Amino acid sequence: MRAVDDARAALGARLRELRRAAHLSGVDLAARCDWHSSKISRIERGKQAPSEADLAVWCEACGALNVLDDLVASLRNLRAMYLEWQRTVTAGHAHRQRQSIKLEGQTRLIRWFAPDTLPGLLQTEGYARAILRACIAITGGRDDLEEAVAMRMARKGVFQRREHRFHILISEAGLHRTVGDSAVMAAQLEHLLGELARPNLLLGVIPLDAEYCAPATNFVIYDRTQVLTETVSAELTITRPSEIALHEKTFALLAGQAAYGDAARALITNALARRTAAEPGSDL
Repeated sequence: MRAVDDARAALGARLRELRRAAHLSGVDLAARCDWHSSKISRIERGKQAPSEADLAVWCEACGALNVLDDLVASLRNLRAMYLEWQRTVTAGHAHRQRQSIKLEGQTRLIRWFAPDTLPGLLQTEGYARAILRACIAITGGRDDLEEAVAMRMARKGVFQRREHRFHILISEAGLHRTVGDSAVMAAQLEHLLGELARPNLLLGVIPLDAEYCAPATNFVIYDRTQVLTETVSAELTITRPSEIALHEKTFALLAGQAAYGDAARALITNALARRTAAEPGSDL
């Protein structure tokens, strides 16, 4: 899979830079590690994934043990990159929703950025059904749509845990993108207005005309321990401290652009008004 290949190549490139920073040739490093020089080449070109033991030897040889923990975390992410998504296809999407219930239940601070649709914790049943139906159609595997919808709705119970806090950022574009149909969207937007009253939820809407400030796809930060982000074919779990810090920095930049409180309500209300005005039988 392309994402795995890219991640392995990125890890190889980082190791190459460590070697060069230590002023070692590939042959020199191979001698220090007691390896054949072809192994150095394969790892650096992303053709072979190193083991954790390999990383420890590499870092010691380059005098860079201070970055070993980050490299090990990258390797573990690489190994786990597609496993959970593959299990989802096999076991069904309800299984993935149950895992979210467990993860969200043990997280005190959830920070979530959703650039083009609304996040699962804020979805109505109709909106969730449309989203999950599309996911099942793309990924294939077991069709457990109704069970998956029920589990996604069950996730909302985490909002009742007042010691938990939620900071969710959505794009104004996500308020206008049609998921399901106009009736589903109208109900979803009305629901979203009600969610603004939750005392443990800080909901921000990033305006359409906000300046581009960072490259970002959908991601969720769980406390400061892990980040989940989705691609077309996989859900990636990130645990490397420096990558978590980068997501935190990105989230802070996006949060600084968001509208909150009455300003957020106005953007949602405007989207709802446009949606209802476009429905058949409306006065406009």
